[in-house]
Amino acid sequence: MQGYKRKIVYVGVFETIAIAICSLSLSTLSNSSLASATILSMITSTIAVTWNYFFTSVFEAWESRQARHGRSITRRIGHAVGFESGLLIILVPTITWWLNVSLGQAFAMNLGLAAFFLCYTFIFNWAFDRVFGLTVSARADPTRP
Repeated sequence: MQGYKRKIVYVGVFETIAIAICSLSLSTLSNSSLASATILSMITSTIAVTWNYFFTSVFEAWESRQARHGRSITRRIGHAVGFESGLLIILVPTITWWLNVSLGQAFAMNLGLAAFFLCYTFIFNWAFDRVFGLTVSARADPTRP
């Protein structure tokens, strides 16, 4: 599976799981209601989907120009760290505003979630590629499925 269909399936499955995990985690960490945490999770999911689209598009364009193709551990780690770092910069002010907590508290909450999501992103991407195959940009021989 390639192109937009792959991206839609990827984002749908990834974000559905993320909303469930974030809702429970944010509710617990902030002592806010599950409803409030779920709304925040949906907001952050929308931000994450937008960021994911732009970041992954740039990453895949860079990846396709590399001499070595394939997704090594180093490349997967770089993708996960780059994505989560950008998301951290975007989400800390959002969490501060929504939960009415300090920037430090929002940063600490987001660091905990980011640590979890670094692992989650790595495992999810590996599993997704195993189920659906690599993108053309990551294949050693782009002419083979």
